[in-house]
Amino acid sequence: MKRVLLAVLAAILLVLQGCTYYGVPATAPANFDRSFDAAAGAMRDEGVAVSLQDRASGSIAGNAGNTVIRASVMRQADGSVRVQFDSSDSRDPGLLGRISQRYDRRMGR
Repeated sequence: MKRVLLAVLAAILLVLQGCTYYGVPATAPANFDRSFDAAAGAMRDEGVAVSLQDRASGSIAGNAGNTVIRASVMRQADGSVRVQFDSSDSRDPGLLGRISQRYDRRMGR
C-alpha cells in the first residue's frame, strides 16, 4: 500500500512539474523608441527643460532650475529596455520619483 501511495505521489509531482503559473500576464518587451519618447515626455511633464535628446546613445538631459536631470535608455541583452533617471543634486528629493511615475503612466503601467 505504501509503494502504491508513493507511486501516485510521484506521478502527481511529475504532472505538476509540467505546469506553469504566471501571476502577471506576459507582455511584449518594451520598444526602445516608445521608452525613449516616454522618458523625454516624463521629464517635460515635471518641468524639466530638455536640452539634449540623443536617441543613438539613449541619452536625454535637461535642467529643472539649477538641477541637471539625465535619463539613460538602454537595450538589454534579453531584449528588454532599461530606463534610469539621475540628477546632479537632491534639492527636490521627490523629483526623480515623480518623473519615474510619469514615465510609468506614459508606458501604460
